[in-house]
Amino acid sequence: MNNIITFEDFSKVDLRVGTIIEVNDFPEARNPAYQLSIDFGDLGIKKSSAQITTLYKKEDLLQKQIVAIVNFPKKQIAKFNSECLVLGAVNAKEVVLLNPEIKVKNGSSVA
Repeated sequence: MNNIITFEDFSKVDLRVGTIIEVNDFPEARNPAYQLSIDFGDLGIKKSSAQITTLYKKEDLLQKQIVAIVNFPKKQIAKFNSECLVLGAVNAKEVVLLNPEIKVKNGSSVA
């Protein structure tokens, strides 16, 4: 383990479920990536950049539910503002998206 955090530290992270509603190529990114628009229900639509082009085709990502951190500050990547961090497990340098097994309401909290 690297750094031990407290439950209070963890409780500051806002993890939510959202549905990918738009996927675009991101040729300006340093590493191959997509630009995603994600519907988080009452929280609205947020954009994110994700380096998931190896395992996922654009058409396979549409309407896929994912888990993301939604309370990070915006981060500029090239000319794109990423508003949330999509979560995935790193498997031999490939990112496997985390997602609920059963469809849930967009914006649902992850506990």
